[in-house]
Amino acid sequence: MRFGLANGLQSGTLKAVVVTVLLSGLMLPVLRTVGLRAFSMASETYSSGTHSAAFVTCPNDTVAKELAHGIVEKKLAACVNIVPKITSVYEWQGKIQEDSEVLLMIKTRTSKVTELAEYVRSNHPYEVAEVISLPIDQGNPPYLKWIGEVVPE
Repeated sequence: MRFGLANGLQSGTLKAVVVTVLLSGLMLPVLRTVGLRAFSMASETYSSGTHSAAFVTCPNDTVAKELAHGIVEKKLAACVNIVPKITSVYEWQGKIQEDSEVLLMIKTRTSKVTELAEYVRSNHPYEVAEVISLPIDQGNPPYLKWIGEVVPE
């Protein structure tokens, strides 16, 4: 009888170990995903290229301010910096030109760049408006998070 009781205990213990191992194996991916999400939120990680910095040149402060306000009001960007008094040297219609301009530095979602460019083209006085963008690789995580909160996808 002793042998039967010991065998029954070993069998019960073995079942408990097998169930524990199986549950652990099934729970590991879930716990890993939850943990990674929690860590990501806590450390405010950023996925490179989610946001972009766009640049637009304007002939004067008035045009720059009108465009900047329209861009932010339409939620095409979270922020537009207006940089006065830049000098641009470029070729236009076969001649070298030099003009005083105003630069807009625009922070937005990369997914909004096409819509931003359309807005600028339709509201800009230049025949060929400059609208270029570069993906943002890194930055201050709270600032990048703020851009994402202000500019809808």
